[in-house]
Amino acid sequence: MRTCIKFFFMSSLLLGLAYDSLGQATRAESADSVMITIFLKHQQDKSLDSLSKIQDKNKFREMFPPKSARVISWYVMMGIGQVVTVKIPGGELRTLNLAIERGAWGAFNTEFYPTYDLWPVIKARELQKPKP
Repeated sequence: MRTCIKFFFMSSLLLGLAYDSLGQATRAESADSVMITIFLKHQQDKSLDSLSKIQDKNKFREMFPPKSARVISWYVMMGIGQVVTVKIPGGELRTLNLAIERGAWGAFNTEFYPTYDLWPVIKARELQKPKP
């Protein structure tokens, strides 16, 4: 019995240390992290070339996403522009906002939405349904 307890304790400790050593991913996954979905709506009066030049001039690609953010998804939504979902520590929200303000403005109209993952809830409900 004592051996099992020691094994469990040591395993938990090692897993915790391994998790802590993940660096950026660990910071983005901390308990205070938030998921944000950002709509980068292309300004319709500009061509893709002019949008790219504005992004280059603003150094958008160097600033976004911030190092503290983990990109969950980055899609092109036809007729809208780009839709980016990031996970970021709550204390880094200002950094995310400034990266967009300094890098994206002039090329995109932007919208931010707090986001959460509903899929685990849906899966759990499916598992709880009685089988016919």
